[in-house]
Amino acid sequence: MTLFTDFGLAQPILKALAAEGYEKPTPIQAQTIPYAMEGRDVCGIAQTGTGKTAAFALPILHRLSQSPKPRQRKSARVLVLSPTRELSGQIADSFRAYGRNLRLTTTVVFGGVTISRHEKELANGVDVLVATPGRLLDLIDRRSLSLRDIEILVLDEADQMLDLGFIHALKRIVTLLPKDRQSLFFSATMPKTISTLAESFLRNPAHVAVTPVATTAERVEQSVMFVSTGRKQALLEVVLRDQSIDRVLVFTRTKHGADKVVRSLDKAGIVSAAIHGNKSQPQREKALAAFRAGTCRVLVATDIAARGIDVEGVSHVVNYDLPNVPESYVHRIGRTARAGATGLAISFCNDEERAYLRDIEKLTRLQVPVMPLPEGFSAGPMGGEAAEPRREQQRGRPAGHSRGHQGHGQPRNTDPNAERGPKRRRHRGPKPANAGQPNGGQRPAQAQPAQGQRKPQGQPAQKRSEHRGDGAQVAWLDKGPRRR
Repeated sequence: MTLFTDFGLAQPILKALAAEGYEKPTPIQAQTIPYAMEGRDVCGIAQTGTGKTAAFALPILHRLSQSPKPRQRKSARVLVLSPTRELSGQIADSFRAYGRNLRLTTTVVFGGVTISRHEKELANGVDVLVATPGRLLDLIDRRSLSLRDIEILVLDEADQMLDLGFIHALKRIVTLLPKDRQSLFFSATMPKTISTLAESFLRNPAHVAVTPVATTAERVEQSVMFVSTGRKQALLEVVLRDQSIDRVLVFTRTKHGADKVVRSLDKAGIVSAAIHGNKSQPQREKALAAFRAGTCRVLVATDIAARGIDVEGVSHVVNYDLPNVPESYVHRIGRTARAGATGLAISFCNDEERAYLRDIEKLTRLQVPVMPLPEGFSAGPMGGEAAEPRREQQRGRPAGHSRGHQGHGQPRNTDPNAERGPKRRRHRGPKPANAGQPNGGQRPAQAQPAQGQRKPQGQPAQKRSEHRGDGAQVAWLDKGPRRR
C-alpha cells in the first residue's frame, strides 16, 4: 500500500487524514492496517515515532463506523490500555483527530484526577475508552464501568505494560473481557520473555515487525561523554548554553534526581521543568504545555515518562543518567527525530555506568561514538568515585560515621606503625576494683562508708559516665544502687 486511499477506509476518516496532512502510510501502518481491518489479532513491533497509534486507531474507527451500535450505559466498545497518563491522553487525542467526522465518542481515564468526573463521562457509555490499568480497575470496583461489551482490546507499549508491574492488573482485566474479541499489541521493543506472555493473550496473531527489535531511530545521531558523577551537572549547564539547542529532553534515573537537576538549572538561570510520577496531573500538564509552547526549552523526565512524551521539534535528548534497562535507552532517544526529522542524543557516562553502556551497545548492535568534552572542561576523577553522601552527613554527621562504634563504614587502617587513638569502651556494669586504676583501685580522695551504713547527708553523689553508640559521652549523677 502506498496511499491511505488504498486501504478502503471510510471517507470521513480519509477526509480527516487529509486535514492532518497524511498521504502515505508508514511501514508499520502499511503492514498492520490490512490485518486489523480483517479482524485478526496483531502483534506489532516498530521503533518509537513510526506511527503505531494510527496503525491501530484507523482500522478501529473504520470498523466502528461500518457497524454503528447504540451506546450501553457504563460501557464501551473499544478499550485501549497504556502505561502512563501522558500516553493515554495522546492516544485519545489521536482518536478524536482521526474520527472528527464520525459520530463517535472517546473518553480517557487515568489516576490523579477526581474519579467522579470519569464516572459522569461513562454514565451514558462511550465508543472508545483509553485508560491506565489502575484507574480502570477503580471504576470497575465502584461498579461505574463494565467490560462486557468490549469488542476490541489494544495494549500500547505492551512490553512496559506486562513487564513493569501491570501484569496482575492485566490478568484480572482480561478475565472480565468477552472471549470473542479482537486484540492488538503494539510496542517498540518486545523481549522474548514478554513476547511469550503476550502470546497467551492473543489468538493466532499476525506478527508485524518492520524493524529489528530494539533498533534505534536511524536519524538520531548518538554520542557519549565520559564524565564523573560530580561533574555531570556542570557539563549539562555547559551543553545547554549552546543556543542551537532548541528543545531538549533530559532523562534521569530517579524522580529525586530529576528534581535536583531542575533546581540546579534554575540557579544557573536556565528555565526548566520536571515531569515524573510524583508530580500531580495539573503539574505534569503544565510542564508539558510549557515545553510544547517553547516557554520552557528544557524538560527533565524519568523513564516512565519517556513513553508518553510526544512533542514535535525535540532537537536533543540528554541522558543525564544512563538507564539500567537497555530497552529504555531506545525509548528515550526515540523522543527526537520524529516525523522524519533529525535529532541528537548525548549520554553522560561515569565509571559505574560503563556496564550499562555495554548492555545498550549489545542490544542495539551499534557502538556509540565518544564525543570529546568541551574545551577546557574537566571530567573530574573517574576512578574510585566517592559514593553519594549518606543521610547521616545531611544531619550534620561526617560521611561514613553511622550510629555504633566510631569509624564504622570506614576502611580499617592496617599499618602497624600508624598512630591510633584511645580505645573506647561501653560500660556494661561496674568496673573491677583494680581495672586500670592506680593503687590497686583504691580511691584515696574519699573514704567509702562501711557496709550497711547509709551515705551521709550532704555527700556529693558520684559522677559516672558512659559512651553512647554515636561516640558522644553521657554523664549523670549516681545516687546509689537502684531497686530492681
